[in-house]
Amino acid sequence: MPTDSPSTELVLKTMAPRAPSGLLARARLNAESARSQIVLVQAGAGYGKTSLLAQWRREFLARGAAVAWLLADDRDDAERFLRALVHAIRTGCARPGFGRTITESAGAPGAFELATAWLAELAQLSLDVVLIVDEADRLPASGAHMLDYVMHNAPQNLRIVTAGRQGLDKPAAELLAYGQAELVGPEALRFRVDDTIALVTQRFGTRVDADACARLFEITDGWPLGLQLALTAMARAHDPRAALDNLAAGPRGLREPLVAALLSELSADDERFLVDISVADVLHPELCAALTAADDAPQRLARLVRETPVFVAAEESDWCRLHPLARDVLQTRLTALSDDERAALHRRAARWLGARGMLEQAARHAHAAGEREHAYELAEQSLHDAVKQGQLGTVLDWLERLPEAELEKRPRLCLAVAWALALGERHREAERQVERVLASPGADDALRYECALIMSAAAWYADDPDRFLTLFEPWADTPPAKDSWLAQAHANRLAARAMLLGEPAQARRLQQAVTRAQTGKGLGYVVRWGDHMVGLTWLQEGQVKLAESVLLPALASAEEDLGRRHPLTCMFAATCASIAYEDDRIDEAGALLANRLDVLEHAAMPETVMLAYRTAARIAALRGDEHRALDLLEMLHAMGVARNLPRVCATSLVEQVRAHAGRYRAQTCDALVERIDALVDEHGAARRPIWRRSMQMLQSMAHGGAALARQDWQAAIDRLAHAEQLAATMKLGRQRIELMALRAFAQEHATGDGHASFLEALNLARTYHLGRVLIDAHPALADWARRLSETGGTDPGERPAVPPHVVRVPPRSGEGGPRALPSVILTPKEREILELLARNLSNKEIALAAAVGEGTVKWHLKNLFGKLDASSRKHAVRRAIALGLLEGVQ
Repeated sequence: MPTDSPSTELVLKTMAPRAPSGLLARARLNAESARSQIVLVQAGAGYGKTSLLAQWRREFLARGAAVAWLLADDRDDAERFLRALVHAIRTGCARPGFGRTITESAGAPGAFELATAWLAELAQLSLDVVLIVDEADRLPASGAHMLDYVMHNAPQNLRIVTAGRQGLDKPAAELLAYGQAELVGPEALRFRVDDTIALVTQRFGTRVDADACARLFEITDGWPLGLQLALTAMARAHDPRAALDNLAAGPRGLREPLVAALLSELSADDERFLVDISVADVLHPELCAALTAADDAPQRLARLVRETPVFVAAEESDWCRLHPLARDVLQTRLTALSDDERAALHRRAARWLGARGMLEQAARHAHAAGEREHAYELAEQSLHDAVKQGQLGTVLDWLERLPEAELEKRPRLCLAVAWALALGERHREAERQVERVLASPGADDALRYECALIMSAAAWYADDPDRFLTLFEPWADTPPAKDSWLAQAHANRLAARAMLLGEPAQARRLQQAVTRAQTGKGLGYVVRWGDHMVGLTWLQEGQVKLAESVLLPALASAEEDLGRRHPLTCMFAATCASIAYEDDRIDEAGALLANRLDVLEHAAMPETVMLAYRTAARIAALRGDEHRALDLLEMLHAMGVARNLPRVCATSLVEQVRAHAGRYRAQTCDALVERIDALVDEHGAARRPIWRRSMQMLQSMAHGGAALARQDWQAAIDRLAHAEQLAATMKLGRQRIELMALRAFAQEHATGDGHASFLEALNLARTYHLGRVLIDAHPALADWARRLSETGGTDPGERPAVPPHVVRVPPRSGEGGPRALPSVILTPKEREILELLARNLSNKEIALAAAVGEGTVKWHLKNLFGKLDASSRKHAVRRAIALGLLEGVQ
């Protein structure tokens, strides 16, 4: 160590950056969430690592720790890195004399012996110290070895946080394995939908709604840099929502200039390399070599992944992909190539992917290269497996490409297409494909059984439960082999049958009997369907907490594997949103439904669609947007008409009756009831018992609600009692409690004896954690429950407070002027003197304000100057601001 005075470079390397003014501190990523002594933050460029470290630094300071900051670079060999560590502690801990013996030991012991002395001296400090090393992956080998030595020998009072793009986890593998360190990767750093909503709301308030925020999340894939670029573009626009629409429109909108800014520093060769490889969905070094015919392609890819913020790299894998924002723009540049060049790229991709068993991707590239017959052969081999994996959109995309003649001669393709069509609104088309399959030569019992499963699914989606039972019943007692992927599908059908017959507990037992040992890509999709059925049974009974315990993990898994807007993911989200709403987690419920209603409308089971729209409408009403709530219900009715689902139409009308009955709008309710009666008259005769029973319950609920609006109490009692009886028969727990409470309300007004029934409904609602069932049923029920609570009649079910999903970083400037943050570096009196010093007061004025003598003020100032390494009053204030010890100074 040649000298004790720090160089300009060391001063700058140990100066912490300012936290961005618009930084959103996410509660799940706060400093307390990182509990280990060693924390590694590792992700590619653009993931907000430095912003997270700046947030943590402020939080650590607020908790009383001293924070030392160090920005590493590729010149930090062991000796230079140790000098930087010494100065970082001097700066962050306000200890100008720290490490003097180390800096004066030039040429004596080696760097690692001096590092031991650094650790020993640090251990003797009466401070909790946090060392933050940013861009640690840039360290040369000796500097990285020094950092590894410090991490493995850190004393009790030292926490270390390092950040870098890659390679931090390998030297710390032992620490990670023994739980002494933890890794924060790109998945943790990605913004979630609720984070995005909070961030956009912080910037634009109500000018951008939750659906638009979710679209922004999907466009950027939660990529922090992409979000920041998009928000900047939206902020510059007169209408941020219009700017978002422009961004969503495709690469020829705002995406081109945004991505062009990220690629502006690339050479022409690198840019052409990116254009060529953008032809593939996922990238591998060998695939890039095959596409570009360049020997250095793997090395070039590794360098661009490291240096260019447009890649999403998988952890501990050679696979990566271009970020969707960047790939869209690069593919527009790909279209500028000649037809022969593009065909050659697709042909190379098809051969490489096909040789490695990635048949569906190979088929798409073969089709794009003009090799149609080869593409159809590959599609026939792969699309049935795509159905098993839940890739229904992929199958439907192929349906648009496949000529009818190809479908005619390829029954296996027809089978895959039939599955994809059945699980949505196109059930009539599914039936035609099944007929084509059954008419083909070689249609054995196994094929007929699979076709029966397809047609029963189509009947379920068509809201025809009686036909579902008719189609499935002949096969119910002949399950497939246990090792078949259809074994889980068979169990799902058995569970659905038990639910329709009013036996939800039996449905769960049937699911538990299925072996789920193989839950990889082959069976993961149908296994999640089983989770969905189990969750629906709990939800049917009103057991929302038990339903949530199954559905929330399944939702997280489905989002990761299938994507946010996959139909099954959206169905999980709809059920979870209804549970969150019931628990008064309104913002969470809204985030779960954001930008998903359109998917549910076209590709979800009717029950889930109704649940989603009802929840969305009730959220809107709770937020004071009654007109929006009624509009959502009318949209549900229109969807029911479009898909020929009369029960969906009736549910929309019943929900509207409930909304109007609470405000005693009798004429409006009567008009809605007439529409429901007309639906029952039109469709009831052609339907069978299970469907009619469900419609009768809805009809009785509507008549009961209309009678409440007219204050015709006896008519309300009769209709609500009938609906309650049907709900009990169907094991509909929430509806039964709601109807019981409404009937008690009517009885109380008619005869004065509704008190006992209402108490029972209250107790059941509390037992099942149905926090909003009575509030939503009728405003008067909430008032009644409140009165009973005040008189000691019952405790109407208190709901625990819900912690916020996100918190914002405290503003930099407080309204009360300069404020010294709590810190172990300064004593309370020194913090008080520092605040007064920042107000430009003289020593005499400080003495009067602090009620001390001028001599005492001078003594404290001397200590402050020493701790802050400052040479003047103004310098001390600026140093305190830089160290995060003082804020609110203009």
